[in-house]
Amino acid sequence: MKMKPLAAALLAGGVLGASAASAFDLPPWLRLDRPAPAAAMAGAAAATTAATTAPVAPIPAQGTVPDYRAIFKQAGPAVVGITVEGLHKATAEEQGLPEGLENDPFFQFFRGMPGFGQRGRGANPSVPFRGQGSGFIVAADGLILTNAHVVREAKEVTVKLGDRREFPAKVLGSDPVTDIAVLRIDAKGLPTVRLGDPRRLEVGDPVMAIGAPYGFEQTATTGIVSAKGRSLPGDTVVPFIQTDAAVNPGNSGGPLLDGGGAVVGINAQIYSQSGGFQGLSFAIPIDVALKIKDQIVATGRAQHARLGVSIQDLNQGLAESFGLERPDGALVAAVQPGSAAAKGGLKPGDVITEVNGQAVERSGNLSSLIGLSAPGERVKLKVWRDKSWRELEVKLGSAEAEVARADDPARPEGTQLGLALRPLTRDEQRQVHVDGGLLVQDVAGPAARAGVERGDVLLAINGQPVQSIEQVQKVLEAKPRHVALLVQRDGETIFVPIRIG
Repeated sequence: MKMKPLAAALLAGGVLGASAASAFDLPPWLRLDRPAPAAAMAGAAAATTAATTAPVAPIPAQGTVPDYRAIFKQAGPAVVGITVEGLHKATAEEQGLPEGLENDPFFQFFRGMPGFGQRGRGANPSVPFRGQGSGFIVAADGLILTNAHVVREAKEVTVKLGDRREFPAKVLGSDPVTDIAVLRIDAKGLPTVRLGDPRRLEVGDPVMAIGAPYGFEQTATTGIVSAKGRSLPGDTVVPFIQTDAAVNPGNSGGPLLDGGGAVVGINAQIYSQSGGFQGLSFAIPIDVALKIKDQIVATGRAQHARLGVSIQDLNQGLAESFGLERPDGALVAAVQPGSAAAKGGLKPGDVITEVNGQAVERSGNLSSLIGLSAPGERVKLKVWRDKSWRELEVKLGSAEAEVARADDPARPEGTQLGLALRPLTRDEQRQVHVDGGLLVQDVAGPAARAGVERGDVLLAINGQPVQSIEQVQKVLEAKPRHVALLVQRDGETIFVPIRIG
């Protein structure tokens, strides 16, 4: 099975309706129709009158049966539909080409010739697309949260409110690491959601999802919290909330609400073989989203810290071999040279069990705690080494733009090259068929003049393969006048010479 983002084009839709009465009517010979006593009928009438005049009951606290009707009335008006339009650069897989054919010399020779076929007219053709997702209003002046993948590659973004008004939206920024995007529309006095605390959630607590699955706006579904702190393949930073509330393509970016009606998460992914809901859905905790939102509103982008280690989970056998009673913690398999971990004294074979006093039970916990910290932040690690405990203090590095912006005087270490870089996720490495590499997120100065583009994958600098930003910095410390970058673009590998002296 594969993890799938929820935003997708609406391919088909159909609704089958059935009368609840006809579905559950009993045959006449099983009915127990008896005249109700007069007192009972009077009591029922009084109850009906009271129900129509009494105010809406307050939403019950977590742990009791939720009033889903009240929750929807309260939160529904702040849930929005999002429509996006843009150009998508089709991959070879999306063009229907066999894997590896796009780099085949025979294919390259004939691809542009008449009659070779519509799919052979160009490498990675850009095709128009129209997508949809969901979001919710967090500030009355038009600030909206959604998923980054909902607005990825979008040229135009339209937000449709619950009252059917539509507004063009500006993308203030998006963070592909956590899959959070922040939008703004030009409107005032809008309804907003209440924000909750996902740390108070427990497995078994009731939840409600609201969104626009397959374009069906203002759809509510319910379920329970199935698990907390899930670490998913390719998503090493977010400790997902797992639920069994039905979400489908189009639900992306919509809110997950607790039994008290407060937003505790943003629906982001499903686990599916078919592309539709199969009982497993995952939401980004709202505290993670708000942390990213604050950074984007303040600076236009989010930053993530980096430790510089390869880690893995412990099993019982490994735990016993290291002298631990329980398989809790993150096992350090490798330490990257020059990284924050190396400077802080971490070694392969160390087991990290706490970060600033917070327990690390699995490797995903460590990735989340570090990735959501700020670059430059000092953290205290509790480490098991040589069958004894020790504490290390590490100053975290940056997972992104330490080599950024040649035209930014506030970043002298980046003025030589002009690249904003980040390591590829495991999923991205599989997609582009590389081991390691750095994604070019932004480009300026010498790199831009030499022809480096956003979306390129930096594989090596001056013949040295790179897997970390620190390796690039080490080459630049010698203040070379020229460097040669090996980059991968559209499945092809090319050298780009850059003069920086």
